[in-house]
Amino acid sequence: MIGNTLRLGRLFGIELKLHYSWAIVFVLVAWSLASHYFSMIHPGWSAGVYWAMGTITALLYFASVVAHELAHSFVSQAYGVPVRDITLFIFGGAAHIVEEPRQARDEFLMALAGPATSLVVAALFGLLWLVSLPVSPLLHALAGWLAWINVGLALFNLIPGFPLDGGRVFRAIAWGVTDNLRRATQMATGLGRVVAYGFIFWGMWQIFRGNWANGLWIAFIGWFLENAATASYRRVALQEMLAGHTVREVMMTDCLRIPRGLTLDVLVDQVVLPSGRRCFPVMEDNQVFGLLTLHGIKEVPRERWATTRVEEAMIPLSDLKTVRPDDELTTVFERMTAEDVNQFPVVDDGRLLGMVARDNVLAFLRTRAELGL
Repeated sequence: MIGNTLRLGRLFGIELKLHYSWAIVFVLVAWSLASHYFSMIHPGWSAGVYWAMGTITALLYFASVVAHELAHSFVSQAYGVPVRDITLFIFGGAAHIVEEPRQARDEFLMALAGPATSLVVAALFGLLWLVSLPVSPLLHALAGWLAWINVGLALFNLIPGFPLDGGRVFRAIAWGVTDNLRRATQMATGLGRVVAYGFIFWGMWQIFRGNWANGLWIAFIGWFLENAATASYRRVALQEMLAGHTVREVMMTDCLRIPRGLTLDVLVDQVVLPSGRRCFPVMEDNQVFGLLTLHGIKEVPRERWATTRVEEAMIPLSDLKTVRPDDELTTVFERMTAEDVNQFPVVDDGRLLGMVARDNVLAFLRTRAELGL
């Protein structure tokens, strides 16, 4: 378990994760199928059969969601855009793409791959539904629901609400017309927010009519889409502001280097608090042994600071993730987000040149914004 997600393993080289919110919707889907759908369509089955059918069908539905996201991922990787992982969560699934597509055509094909796959899956379950009735009523019922829900999954994702697939198709078209990714993203975000507010007002209308459950769910989807659209635009704007700039321009070269044998209580009192720094290279005689971060210090109980040395709390050199001085800031900032770290040592030819931290990048952006650059 990492943060709010559980690692399930790797599928075709892509890490598959489960967000804790997935359990909520899985239980709701299984319960709805067992207590309502199957019991209404096929009365007379036992309670155990209803719940077994509901659970199996819910699992196959989420397998369909994974297939949808894998399709995005395969096309994305085919066009040289890395995919970090696929996460199943309360709204279904999301493929975490590390960077934006390189051209409008790539975006267009990546966006359509998911809905196209859902329609293919729907067709397969539809065929199974046709041939399974004489063989197994249980299989017939399961296949029928999965066929329709995959059609619904494809159609919902084709709604032009960025960052849904339909919104990405719209952005690809706008990108192709304007030849400007940021402008196209701004247009897609505007349309996405209109769609999001439409969901919110529709949900509120349902609530006022007394349909609380559906109304809250629809409004929640609208709220999620509005936040996702805004975050996507900010990401593109950030990448554009960092484009063409390298680590060398923002890295700190005056790193406070600390010895391995220093105890944490002395380090905190004499170095950390006076300097306000958050990470320190551990070095002796120009040899790098590791990196000690504020997080590493906090991991050690305070009562043990007096007896814990720096080398016991540091990240060893062999485990350090580093960057080079000429690496693009966009790539480095994406790595910080993807790997959930706040800083990287800057290394060139085995020599430590400095540190680049998230704060350095943000300060660089603030300065550019104030100067109107």
